[in-house]
Amino acid sequence: MNPKTRTRSRRPASFRRFTVPPALRKALIPAALAALGLAAWEDVPLPRLLKPWLSHALEARAGQAPVAAAPTLPLEATGDEPPLMAAPRPVEEAAPAEAPVPGDALALPHTHARRVDHVARAQGLRELGDLSGAVTELRRALHDDPGATDALAQLARTARLAGDTPLAIDAYARLGQAEPHDAGALVQQARLLVSEGRFPDAVRVGEEALLRDPEDPEVYQVLGRAHLGAHELTSAILRFQQAVHLDPEHGHALNNLGFAYLRANDNARAVEVLTQAASLLPNVAYVQNNLGVACERLGRLEEARAAYAAATRLSPRYVQARVNAERVGRVARADPAGPVTPEPLPPAAP
Repeated sequence: MNPKTRTRSRRPASFRRFTVPPALRKALIPAALAALGLAAWEDVPLPRLLKPWLSHALEARAGQAPVAAAPTLPLEATGDEPPLMAAPRPVEEAAPAEAPVPGDALALPHTHARRVDHVARAQGLRELGDLSGAVTELRRALHDDPGATDALAQLARTARLAGDTPLAIDAYARLGQAEPHDAGALVQQARLLVSEGRFPDAVRVGEEALLRDPEDPEVYQVLGRAHLGAHELTSAILRFQQAVHLDPEHGHALNNLGFAYLRANDNARAVEVLTQAASLLPNVAYVQNNLGVACERLGRLEEARAAYAAATRLSPRYVQARVNAERVGRVARADPAGPVTPEPLPPAAP
């Protein structure tokens, strides 16, 4: 016998190479795909023996939290593949925004994929000097949360700086509704209404602020300005007096009271209160001019000349004060106590 043949091991006659039967292959491939999560488990045709395993896997999957899915391109169905499961909702997607108030003129409708801090954006834009952009972001913030008082307050101030007075008025009005016990927003609203010449509306808003805080001198100050603009001198003088009573060193209230006295031709009282206002506001030109008018009406020309000179020094482009100073300084004038005109109230007293 050949030695080489002795060391060789002969294969048994029954040995054959293992191959997966076609029926089992059909069952294993879908099962493997289902285990990897690449197909819809519910629609995969599994053998009856694997049905319990499928039920257990589905129950285990139902107890897990959803995971954000990567974006995929839309697939074109061929009719042979089982329908794909809907992708779970991404976790970063923002919740639906709160619906704005119907007819809300402040909110700016918009859509975004995730929640955005529009108030912080507005602050950054305002620091950069982009007031228009800041207003836009604040209005978007109000679309997301119509009752956000911080956004309302910032919108009112920013719109006022941007020159959008009607928008600022609406924002202060909404802020006054959101804070029913605070008079500050109503005072600011009334001031803007006065600047717009809407004096009856300013009186109405001021009276509401008075009910909220009867000890705030600014409430009486703005009410006096509203009555004065409506040519209601008696009511204006009363409100300015109440403001000065609550705050005797309120220079602007004293100036406005003196101006109202000049309108009522009560020049002696005008000199008294305007002298106090000038001492409290020595660098305000229109206060000096009003004091000069009151002194000139009483024939105190030297005091009038000094007051007019102070007004023109503080504001060289102050036309009314310069005209008054030239008139009083004219020695050859036949009637040195001729008609003079007091300076109107400032556009928005602090």
